[in-house]
Amino acid sequence: MQHFKIFIELTRLNKPIGFMLLFWPCSWGLGYAYSVNQNFNLFLYYLLLFFLGSILMRSAGCIVNDIVDKEFDKKVKRTKNRPIASGKIKVKQSFVYVLILCLLAFLILIQFNLLTIVLGMSSMILAFSYPFMKRITYWPQLFLGITFNWGIIMAWTALNNNITSEIITLYVSAIFWTLGYDTIYGTQDMSDDEIIGLKSTSIKFKKNIKIFVSFCYLLSFLILMMLFFKNLELNYFTFFLGTYFISLIYQIKMFNKNNPVSCLNAFKINNISGLLLFLTIYLI
Repeated sequence: MQHFKIFIELTRLNKPIGFMLLFWPCSWGLGYAYSVNQNFNLFLYYLLLFFLGSILMRSAGCIVNDIVDKEFDKKVKRTKNRPIASGKIKVKQSFVYVLILCLLAFLILIQFNLLTIVLGMSSMILAFSYPFMKRITYWPQLFLGITFNWGIIMAWTALNNNITSEIITLYVSAIFWTLGYDTIYGTQDMSDDEIIGLKSTSIKFKKNIKIFVSFCYLLSFLILMMLFFKNLELNYFTFFLGTYFISLIYQIKMFNKNNPVSCLNAFKINNISGLLLFLTIYLI
């Protein structure tokens, strides 16, 4: 039972916001693909596969991140009690978990067409490079956006077996969404990160952080509006799109860079934002 508790803590399965923020972009890609290829049974099946894949890959990514950041995590108040940093589990055993999770994810990946498999394999490079970004650039949140939203393109290709300018546009919008919410999340560790020499957009824009997050969210939404302009009319689609935008505004109003709890609570609202945008896209 103790090993199970450590595994749950190691993979952050007790904090579902992580894998949900990986899953929602996949659901957007599938929802948009469904508007072209209306095979409902296949849509539901792939939605389940992407959900399971998101859980597995997010879990593996958390472990890799903790292995890479082991020494840094020991010096940060929020992370010093993580299993690897605190010595509850050895790095060698953690690697075994990563391999098992990646193998299970691969078994899911091969259910799709060749293009989606190639995209999925290439995403591994992005996923396992991310933990190093905070050492070399103030833009690790941008790299996370590129990585975390890769599922949009994969989900589209799973149903349609091609890549279009429209799905790339949705992908770019999602990158700015992630850039915004992860900047909010990063404010929790700004003081500790500055002391130990780690970089982030939260630190880079700390004096004008709300302006920066507002810019990211506004740009993300404007790109969405450009993509979905032809669908705007008084209906459920417009209602959910508007509610999605309100959820972004509420986060900006809610978080205070000097109050870590408010930052975490604002960040968690993105789970609702993700659901609202999924409903928006599904109703196209």
